[in-house]
Amino acid sequence: MFSQTNMPQSVSTFFSAYASFAGSMMLIRSMANELIPYELRSYLSTAIHYLFTPLSPNITLAIDEHCGMSRNQVYDAAEIYLKTKISPSTERLRIGKTSRQKTFSVAIEKGEVVADVFENIKLKWAYVCTEPQKTNHSGEKRRFELSFNKKYKEKIMDRYLPHVLKRGKEIKDEEKVVKLYNRECPFNEEDGGDHGGMWGSINLEHPSTFDTLALDPELKKMIVDDLKRFLGRKEFYKKVGKAWKRGYLLYGPHGTGKSSLIAAMANYLKFDVYDLDLTSIYSNSDLRRVLLSTTNRSILVIEDIDCSVEMRDRQQGGDQYDGPSSRLTLSGLLNFIDGLWSSCGDERIIVFTTNHKDRLDSALLRPGRMDVHINMSYCTPQAFSTLASNYLDIRDKNHYLYEEIEGLMKSTDVTPAEVAEELMASENADVALEGLVNFLKRKHSEANQVKSEENGKVEGGEAKKLKTDDDEKKKVNKFIYMNRFFRGARSNRGRRMIPPKMFKK
Repeated sequence: MFSQTNMPQSVSTFFSAYASFAGSMMLIRSMANELIPYELRSYLSTAIHYLFTPLSPNITLAIDEHCGMSRNQVYDAAEIYLKTKISPSTERLRIGKTSRQKTFSVAIEKGEVVADVFENIKLKWAYVCTEPQKTNHSGEKRRFELSFNKKYKEKIMDRYLPHVLKRGKEIKDEEKVVKLYNRECPFNEEDGGDHGGMWGSINLEHPSTFDTLALDPELKKMIVDDLKRFLGRKEFYKKVGKAWKRGYLLYGPHGTGKSSLIAAMANYLKFDVYDLDLTSIYSNSDLRRVLLSTTNRSILVIEDIDCSVEMRDRQQGGDQYDGPSSRLTLSGLLNFIDGLWSSCGDERIIVFTTNHKDRLDSALLRPGRMDVHINMSYCTPQAFSTLASNYLDIRDKNHYLYEEIEGLMKSTDVTPAEVAEELMASENADVALEGLVNFLKRKHSEANQVKSEENGKVEGGEAKKLKTDDDEKKKVNKFIYMNRFFRGARSNRGRRMIPPKMFKK
């Protein structure tokens, strides 16, 4: 133990020794900087840090926003997936909403950490943003950092990250707003510029679904089953070497629900719809450029294919008349539906509509181009039941007018659009159905009158034709008898021959 008299001397000796040591270290450091190369010094510093730093049991995966020039799918999926993992303890969130969004979008703010558990493995997600340097004008760099115990690395890579990708895609599909694209719509910057300015879009807010569609139940089931099978056969199409696409032809008179069926298909699949007017396409090269600007997971609609563009039949040499790219030709259209260009994209559906199937070229109708032909017929009793449920909230068939309406529909051609218009006339079910009965009776009577007039014209034409044929027959018989009379007169010269009475005129 030091005495109070020796304390000042001890402190002085300590500071003197520390100063001598610090000076020696600075001298050694200065000599090391001059004698030892920078690379060797850096290596020694790292080695000493590694030796004296305890090993961490965790590993961190950095998931950048971009992979080269393309978006990083893992980053996009994680951004969507982490929205579902935000806890009440999260302190900072990013909120946004565009003019077309119906709800607010929520995301974690930079620097925030989100915890997750997968098969009893604890994980931590951190959102990291790096400010751009003055010499770098590429903008802020964003990434997610995923930390976990390194002994689970294989399980995280093989099972957890694929789970994040799958859930991100499912959530994106659930939240997707289906869009209707048209070349005449104003270009929307929210679409990301993926269409080269060729397509403008609006939100497809058509409420039609397969539950509300006025269509025969068996036909609806067939269409839904076909769509399900198409979605799940990616590997099959790849295996057999066919483009992953499906063609539908909707044919029938006006007002039978072709447009409503297309909207129901889009809402069911969550596919965007591209409405292509062929009358605005002037050449095969223009068609190729427009179709290549459409995206995957979409429905391409070509309405009124029989009259939307005038194309010469190939058998008449129409394609040789002009150059193959100077005008839109049938072979040019077929090449994009079923040729090499049809494979430029996946998960595509092409829907053609027409009121006159018999006017279409047989080359368009074959499988591979129009795979499924759907006859959109007049309203049936089953379709009427769906319409009554939609418009009047009638769930059963106990209404006293039901039987009469079904009987009239079996003998009257009426479209679902016409029936819907009558059902909208009143919110009172009795009044609306009585109006429908009167409409069906009037339409039935008009149809019978038209049919009678047509039959009268046919009968009058047949009677006139029979009279004409009888006159012609008399003329022929007269000619035959005259020939016989004069032949007999020449062979019986000197005899008095009296012609038959029918020739006295």
